[in-house]
This record gives sequence, C-alpha cells and structure tokens, in this order.
Amino acid sequence: MQFDISFIILTWNSEKYIEKCLQSIDAIRTFNTKIYVIDNGSKDGTISVLDWIKSQLTHTQFEVIPLSSNKGTTVSRNLGLNKACENSRYICVLDSDTIINEAAMKQLVEILAEDSSIGIVGPVLQGLDGSIQNSGRAIPTLSLKLLKVFPSKALREKGARKEQIPKIRNVTDVGYLMSACWMMPSSLIKKIGLLDENIFYAPEDVEYCMRAWKYGYRVCYVKDASIIHVWQRLSRKKLLSKHNWEHIKGLFYLFHRYHCYFSKPDYVHYISQGE
Repeated sequence: MQFDISFIILTWNSEKYIEKCLQSIDAIRTFNTKIYVIDNGSKDGTISVLDWIKSQLTHTQFEVIPLSSNKGTTVSRNLGLNKACENSRYICVLDSDTIINEAAMKQLVEILAEDSSIGIVGPVLQGLDGSIQNSGRAIPTLSLKLLKVFPSKALREKGARKEQIPKIRNVTDVGYLMSACWMMPSSLIKKIGLLDENIFYAPEDVEYCMRAWKYGYRVCYVKDASIIHVWQRLSRKKLLSKHNWEHIKGLFYLFHRYHCYFSKPDYVHYISQGE
C-alpha cells in the first residue's frame, strides 16, 4: 500500500506523551497515513501504552520497532525511514511529545507539492503555555556557540541575535529546523541519504538540513502552520550528562565536516537577525 504520509516517531520513556501524539495523527482524515514508532529501550510503561493504543487507532496503520537499548536519534530513526521510503510519498519526522493537527499537515504537504526546490519544511512549535519555540534557526557555528556562553551579557545577547532568523514571510528559508517536526518528500531521502549515524544524539537535525542545502534543496519554516510541542529538553536536565557530551561531540563533528567553525557555507541561504 502507498501511504500519503508516514510518521517516524522515537520513544524513550515517553509514556506521558505518546498517547496524545498518536491520537492526534489518527484524527487526520485528509491523508492515508502510517506510523512507525521506534522505541529506544524504554524502562517505563511506554511499551504497554503502545500495545494498548494499537487497538484504539481507527484510521492510521501502526508499526512498533522495539530496540533493546537506547541507540540515539540517528540509528533508530533510520530504521523507520528505511521502511517509510519504500511505501510513502511524504515522511514526517515527529517527536513523541508533539500534538499535531490536520490543517498544519495539509499546509506543509501543499508547500512541498507546489515548490520542488524545498526539501524540508517545519511548522511553528508552540508550547502548552502558548510560547513560541525558536525552531527555525541559523547554522550553529563555533563562533556563535562561544558567543552564547561568554561571561559578557552583551556578547551572549549578540550570539542569541545571530541565531535568530526573522520570519516575515509565511515560508522563510532557515539554516536548519529542529527535528521535532519535519515534513519532506521521500524522494529527498532517496537522493541525499539517511541521517548521519556518526552522530548519536545531536545535532543530527543541523547536519541533515545542511546536507539538504548542499544538494540544492531549501529548508523552510512555515509561519502559518502550528503544532504543539511539549519539549522535554532532555539535554538540559543535567549539565554533566551523556546527552550533553554527545551533543558536544556531534557539534565538533559538524564543524569539521562542513567547515563551519566561523561561518555558514555559501550554499546555505538565509539572513539572520544578527547580520
């Protein structure tokens, strides 16, 4: 069967969030959908929730890929992406702590269908309190990251400004999108490949968006499409954690691979607030 959209969702101790996420997908009627959930060795009740909700879904097909341990974001998501590429026109990479809606998904698909120069689109990510998350950002160069951690408040604010991209138009080119919600044609993955498994946790989203830019595709933030993102922010719960260590390693891997220690590559087109 050919699906209009396949959703790729990672779970890791996600029992508090995953039910609402899956129910929001099942409420979609415009598209023929399938969900691939890859569980990264959850130790809580996530698997039990997944087993229960499988019988509750009425519209979308559902497949769980259980892993014995946490394999990170790239290896795990690639298991779902590999399967989805064979039977789906569009693929949505989605976090387990999101709640989507039909209007947003429809707009993202329509934008991709109308403009083949766009490879990845993402909506506004809105917290439960109504706050808007900075999900479409500038490329994180080493110089930008250093500015954000300097003792000087003025330099930290300069770094924060350089990370911002003004969203004036409905569809705005950005350096990268947080992978809490990406919509992309399956043809993009077939052309540029899967996620880079040299990165365990982050910044796999930056790397993939930069690779899309390198292949001549645009990465775009859509201002008029909005979903809810609770945003667990696992890397910020503990300063000295495996998540943070893997993030630091991933950043230096990115800086080296794309030669973006001090500036973004010429093929990445956007104008940040700090420029």
